[in-house]
Amino acid sequence: MTRKLFIATAAAAALIGLGSLPASANSVWLDQYGFGNQAGGAQSGTGNAIGVFQNGVFNGAISQQHGHGNTAAIGQQGFNNHADSYQQGNHNQGGVAQFGANHNSILVQDGNGNIAAGVQVGNGCDASVAQTGGGNVAAFVQTCP
Repeated sequence: MTRKLFIATAAAAALIGLGSLPASANSVWLDQYGFGNQAGGAQSGTGNAIGVFQNGVFNGAISQQHGHGNTAAIGQQGFNNHADSYQQGNHNQGGVAQFGANHNSILVQDGNGNIAAGVQVGNGCDASVAQTGGGNVAAFVQTCP
């Protein structure tokens, strides 16, 4: 009897815990390795996701999402890289990967269903993508000395 009561109580507690987290919750994951890396951001709306991976020294990332179903991903490997991602609207997807040193990138999406992605390799690349409206697709790849 005690065992059944314990199992029933544990099951009820688990269901209550699951019920308190809405299925439309926003999510953020950050993985940072190295020294002096920084990441920050903000989300409003539902179903938004931000992911940041930084490995190195003095890398920085900022991501802001306002709307529903947006996804932003930033990956940086190296020294003194900075990436910003701003999304306003619904179902936008943006991502940037930077390898090396002294790169800067800004992705701005204002609308619905836009996709932007880019990669920068080497030293000192700068990129900026701005999308307004719906259904836009942009990609960039840069290698800098």
